Amino acid sequence: MGTLAVIIISIVIVIHLYIVWMEMFAWETLGRKVFKGALPDELFRPTKGLAANQGLYNGFLAAGLIWSFLITDPVWSDHVAVFFLGCIAVAGIYGAISASRKILFVQTLPALTGMLAILLKS
Repeated sequence: MGTLAVIIISIVIVIHLYIVWMEMFAWETLGRKVFKGALPDELFRPTKGLAANQGLYNGFLAAGLIWSFLITDPVWSDHVAVFFLGCIAVAGIYGAISASRKILFVQTLPALTGMLAILLKS
């Protein structure tokens, strides 16, 4: 995995760790600001458990990308990273369709950029 790919994947990891924190621990405060207008204010408290579940899944995606850095075989490392970046891209597309178009730029675009960097060996 090239330097550019490592940098981009690191950014994707940080984005997803931020999402984990927001959805699991700051849903009623920061989540309300991030999803302003997408969800009525009175629904943040009752959806706290659902958001925490989503946060956990985002944590698994970040963990998978971190794992790709720990794999010593470069081919296997690339494949694992591409798999998890692909999962993130698909989740981002679905989120853009079902929740907010902004997710396409926050989640999908960085994941696809990371995949491209791996595939181009950057």
